[in-house]
Amino acid sequence: MQSPDASDISRRDFLVLGTSTMAAAAMRSDVHAQTETAPAAVNPVTAPSLAKVSLKVNGKACDLELDTRTTLLDALREHLHLTGSKKGCDQGQCGACTVMVNGRRINSCLTLAVMQQGSEVTTIEGLGTPENMHPMQEAFVKCDGYQCGYCTSGQICSAVAVLGEIKEGIPSHVTEDLMKPPSWDSSEIRERMSGNLCRCGAYSNIMEAITQVAGGRA
Repeated sequence: MQSPDASDISRRDFLVLGTSTMAAAAMRSDVHAQTETAPAAVNPVTAPSLAKVSLKVNGKACDLELDTRTTLLDALREHLHLTGSKKGCDQGQCGACTVMVNGRRINSCLTLAVMQQGSEVTTIEGLGTPENMHPMQEAFVKCDGYQCGYCTSGQICSAVAVLGEIKEGIPSHVTEDLMKPPSWDSSEIRERMSGNLCRCGAYSNIMEAITQVAGGRA
């Protein structure tokens, strides 16, 4: 039998490839036609899930109905109109939104309001008023512990809680002996306040104010 020459192989390959190409083109045309005629998928819009939340804010009982995605910060600012707590980074990195929940400081932008059901929340408005300031507020004014003031509410709330932590004997990352109460030195206060950023750089005055309230022990 005579073996096929190169021209026969080329013609055969062309026929095979041509057939495959035409089949693929037909398939693409069919899929395209189905896509044009098929109705577009519709994502149903669901209503937000609401929940009733009861909080005690600055000594006052507050009952709210909130979207379950609402942060504590937004509940305070947008629903209770307590705008002293500031929204800075909204990622828990700057500390401007610091408030105290059941006596412990937290970043209110990182917790949902529904997670604090029944909690006692203290904001900067609950610490004192211009007529009757908290000692920490007075010290910040006296020591000029602020410039633009944006971070000040978080700084003060955090500072009050820091002194409470040291008084209760709660250790920090720099506490050397866990079997003894934490010291009142500057390293303890600086470590504990490190989560509160001041873009104006008033750190030395902030330390002076906290030290003054601590009774000069730092």
